[in-house]
Amino acid sequence: MSKMFSDRNNYRDLGTHVEITVREDAPNGLRFALPLIATEVGLQPSFIRKIVCEVLLIPLDRSNWSEYPNVWDEVNMLIADCPWFNVYDIAEKLHASIQQRPDPAQRFRDRLNEYFRVNGIGWEIQENGLITFRGSEAFADATKEAVTVLTDAGRTTAANEIHEALHDISRRPKPDVTGAIQHAIAALEATARDVTGQPNRTLGKLVRHLNLPSPLDRAVEQLWSYASDRARHVREGQTVGTSEAELLVNVACAVCTFLSRHRDGTP
Repeated sequence: MSKMFSDRNNYRDLGTHVEITVREDAPNGLRFALPLIATEVGLQPSFIRKIVCEVLLIPLDRSNWSEYPNVWDEVNMLIADCPWFNVYDIAEKLHASIQQRPDPAQRFRDRLNEYFRVNGIGWEIQENGLITFRGSEAFADATKEAVTVLTDAGRTTAANEIHEALHDISRRPKPDVTGAIQHAIAALEATARDVTGQPNRTLGKLVRHLNLPSPLDRAVEQLWSYASDRARHVREGQTVGTSEAELLVNVACAVCTFLSRHRDGTP
């Protein structure tokens, strides 16, 4: 299939910075769009029905044999009526069925992620076909850049801690926000240890050796105190929201990126 007008003329990304309003839900629009995206990449209604029935553990209707409208209507009915989380299961399994065909798989991911962004859905499908937590655009940019910069600098421990933070904040039905905070601070601490050459000190003791400009030095020290209070030494009745955890992971990633580039001589 040739590229659409919006792709050919680079309009695809306009208007996609929509506030995230959907987490634990699969709106009707998504349920309608998913089978359409699957057909765009070459899947027939009967094959889509097979995937849907496998996910839902139900038999297909053998009295429906024509692709359109019978099987197609059955597919849409099943997706429209299933629990919200099964919609994402179906999307992952549809992607798995074409994962060995790079072009259709890429097209499927691009179209689904576009739908998520445009409609404020806080999920994204990765290259491996898994649907994971999607934060704000700033959050996505900061975490992605930090992992790239740290990995390129050989700071794989810190990069892995960020991966773990993202994994924890993506957990459902309940995100592990304290785990996300702990891993984000561990990434920052590992970076600070490496750039200062002091592998045994905690972040709280390392801040003064990082040569951070004021008041950033005090901000990092307060970040350490906040993480210790809210994630490492949790008090009864004290809770941390996902948005707070996302903010802390975001800031920790930004500081990791700054430290790694600054100490390695990168502007």
